[in-house]
Amino acid sequence: MDKKIILKNGVRIFRPIEVQKLISSIPKIEYRDKFEALLFTGCRYSEMRWLYKHPDNFLGSSILMPSMKPQARHKERYIRLNHHGQRAVTYFLRSKRNLPAYPGWDENLKRWCEYAGIPGDGVCCKSTRKTWESWLTTMYPRSFQNIFLSMGHTERISLEFYLMLPFDEDDRQLMKYYTEGWL
Repeated sequence: MDKKIILKNGVRIFRPIEVQKLISSIPKIEYRDKFEALLFTGCRYSEMRWLYKHPDNFLGSSILMPSMKPQARHKERYIRLNHHGQRAVTYFLRSKRNLPAYPGWDENLKRWCEYAGIPGDGVCCKSTRKTWESWLTTMYPRSFQNIFLSMGHTERISLEFYLMLPFDEDDRQLMKYYTEGWL
């Protein structure tokens, strides 16, 4: 059975065991911190780059994020963070440099997947955000509205992409460690 999860838009979702392998395969600590900040916040790549320049919007247990899309219904949102997200953002904001341009990040992700022995098809800068949202919807199905509001999605988008993903019980047990305390 193929264990890869690729959304219908072609973006790869990581299973928790793959995240563990990836984190341990990223050679530089600063890049591990950046990867974890992207993953455990669910921020869009452009939002995380923006946060680096506006660290005062990191409020400890949340991030106040203005909308980067002019057509957005809500002009800002609070991004919920659990202890993993709080730690990751703290370390990210201590980085010497912001995230690179996204094509460079995509190449880094593919290279780190290769180091970790994970297929790199569908892996891109959207993978961390989509992974986090899929984990949250799997672990907190009754808190769906809180999840899509924190992520800055509409309910339709969240329902269309993130429900019924083929995670197994091993995935759920590992997800519990990462998502605990998000609510």
